[in-house]
Amino acid sequence: MTIRRRALLGAAATFPAASALVAPHVARAQSAFPSRTMRIVVPFAAGGSVDMTGRLMAQMLQPVLGQSVVVDNRGGAGGNLGAAEVARSEKDGHTMLLGSASILAANKFLYAKSMPIDPLADLAPVTRVTTGTVYMTVNANSPYKTFQDVIAAAKKDPGKLTMGSSGTGTISHLTISKVAKATGAEITHVPYRGGAPALQDLLAGNIDMMFDVIPLSMAHVREGRLRVLAAASAERTTFSDDLKNVPSMKELLPGSGIDMQSWYGINVPAGVAPDRIAVLHKAIVGVVDTAEFRSKMEPNGFTTIVDKSPAEYGAYIKAQEAVWKGLVEESGASLD
Repeated sequence: MTIRRRALLGAAATFPAASALVAPHVARAQSAFPSRTMRIVVPFAAGGSVDMTGRLMAQMLQPVLGQSVVVDNRGGAGGNLGAAEVARSEKDGHTMLLGSASILAANKFLYAKSMPIDPLADLAPVTRVTTGTVYMTVNANSPYKTFQDVIAAAKKDPGKLTMGSSGTGTISHLTISKVAKATGAEITHVPYRGGAPALQDLLAGNIDMMFDVIPLSMAHVREGRLRVLAAASAERTTFSDDLKNVPSMKELLPGSGIDMQSWYGINVPAGVAPDRIAVLHKAIVGVVDTAEFRSKMEPNGFTTIVDKSPAEYGAYIKAQEAVWKGLVEESGASLD
């Protein structure tokens, strides 16, 4: 509980109320949309990386759309509960999903029998907003100083080292599966119900390491409680002073082809009128493309990204399904 409260307070300090951006009330001329409070459903617990992004977006969208924008955390079932909540909501554009690659492209293969929705059929795309590289972190008191130290220890005592993740089948889990296959190391996976409780146990010394997107951990990295040993992306993260010296997979495991990055985007229920989706696309792109948004996201390990059109984002999700299907099959993970 302490860690979660600290994460929330940190997020509030990191993301202060945004100033007015672009032209206020840009959407008011089109069928009086939006006409009431907007809702961003974050399908994970409060205090995590996705929640931090959603709260910044909510703050910055309010002056643009001319309506209050609230964050509604609906965690559970790997994000499926929140996604299903949006899919079932009114098709008027006032409810949005801040989804992740795992929800929109991987979960249909993890939950092959029990997936409550088909993201391509039941959700309409608006645009991506960020991508996030996955990093290996250890407690600052850990004896492991480098990525190679971890792998050597895991090979010496197979299964002894433990890696916490935000859940079975998440990008955290899929990353350790890729690394284990590439190195021959055996590390025990310990899934949690979200990144925040896993981080709490890492700080307490109850697990040896984590692979996860970094924003939730950045304050602890800067204050010397955690050490970052590796980026799971092919290339280094050059836009963050705190991460630019962290070696990448191309350096650590050349020839492995490992390039683990998550992406996050906004979707609405299928059936929302195209003109309303266009309003949301313009407003969200207008926020994400600002120096203010980038200045909040990049120091925390996220790169901003937008799609030129909702159709472009939809095509991206469809292409990503094949990528994440392969990752799920390789890991052997199943949540049915």
